[in-house]
Amino acid sequence: MRKNSRLCSLKDNRTHWIMPCVAALVMGIGYADASEPPTVRATIQLMPDRKPAPAFGLEDASAKIVRLSDYRGKVLLLDFWATECGGCVREIPWFMDLARAYKKEGLAVVGISVDVLYESLKDSKEGWSRVKPFVQARKVNYPILMGDDQVTKRYDIRALPLTYLIDKRGRIAATYMGVVDRDNLEANVNTLLKEHSK
Repeated sequence: MRKNSRLCSLKDNRTHWIMPCVAALVMGIGYADASEPPTVRATIQLMPDRKPAPAFGLEDASAKIVRLSDYRGKVLLLDFWATECGGCVREIPWFMDLARAYKKEGLAVVGISVDVLYESLKDSKEGWSRVKPFVQARKVNYPILMGDDQVTKRYDIRALPLTYLIDKRGRIAATYMGVVDRDNLEANVNTLLKEHSK
């Protein structure tokens, strides 16, 4: 589906499944306005309930491998997105603002493109041919990595947008399935930044 459609969905060519991306619809809430889907809020999980974020090693635009472990000791906003997902595109300026505002406090923002799966592309080269111009045109100020089949499975990506907040110890603290509520996201980032890393 394209960015102007109501839903951002992923299609896996091997199993031919399609899922809606807005969590509110999963919960049975309809759209009040089709052009502006509802945003979703998340609650920070208690520390004992947090599970380790799945490890990954993915290429950035310069073919450098970036690993989850590179962000240990920082709060990480991990955004799974695609260039033709309207909700994903809507969130990017918010993530850019957060990256700018909280970098010195210890926030890292990383986007993982799943364009290869989302658009049924041939390979990561074809994915980067879409992602690089998109990122450059919008002057995205945080790293973008190219997702692969393994990370898609490990993070159980069935729909977009999907955003994780990962604490300083590398554990998933909050999950947003759908377009994030900006104020809620920022409040949760602040809460995690104040936590001790040990």
